Amino acid sequence: MQLDSSQKTTLVFLGAFVTAGIVLSTMVFPFWNLIREDVFEEVTILNNDNGVCYVETKDDIPKIIEDCLLNSDDVVTIKYGEGLAWATVVSP
Repeated sequence: MQLDSSQKTTLVFLGAFVTAGIVLSTMVFPFWNLIREDVFEEVTILNNDNGVCYVETKDDIPKIIEDCLLNSDDVVTIKYGEGLAWATVVSP
């Protein structure tokens, strides 16, 4: 099978594009930056608004807990990703 000039040029540009993508993904924007560290913290429920609880954490980002059956002033342990605004209850 013979490739003509335009097919060869397309193949070279496609190879360069893939190579550039691999370099950018490994050196400029490493994959492990997408994986956030889980933080566990004991907090007090500030408010329960129809199944959505709000808590304040050490990182000063208010957290939202959906499907929450807890009451205000309940103390629970939550898990959240570093820098994220939502959390889940680990243990009441």
